[in-house]
Amino acid sequence: MTPPVSQVDVSTLEVGTSVPPLRRTITQTDMVAYAGATWDWHQLHYDANYLAAKQLPAAVVDGQVFGALLVEQAQDWIGPAAWVQAVDFRFKNLVFAGETVECTATVREVITTDEGTMIVLDCEVGVVGDKARVAAAPCSVTVLVR
Repeated sequence: MTPPVSQVDVSTLEVGTSVPPLRRTITQTDMVAYAGATWDWHQLHYDANYLAAKQLPAAVVDGQVFGALLVEQAQDWIGPAAWVQAVDFRFKNLVFAGETVECTATVREVITTDEGTMIVLDCEVGVVGDKARVAAAPCSVTVLVR
């Protein structure tokens, strides 16, 4: 079997290299699909009456989605040779159904190991548009490229 190939030449990566951003509008349909995959059926993510009682403008995006998007961003950039080792993020603000988020990242560290090249990314998830705000930060993703 041929090992996966990285889309990025890890031998030339430098600290501070920017990762292409990932932008995604998160719809209510996306949230229901995600809830089904994770078994997270809290009313906060879908129940209009519950949301109205809490004076929330729309369903709240499940925070785990941010981790999934950060991993998607790293894997899209590096390619199939990316083996995610760790994801870390801290929530800053709620994100609501219908809003668009953008994940940004830069290379913090490049470490050569016996197993391959470890890449540590500093990341942030932000809401874009009229109500722009930071959704999650600080964030990091650590990927091993073999």
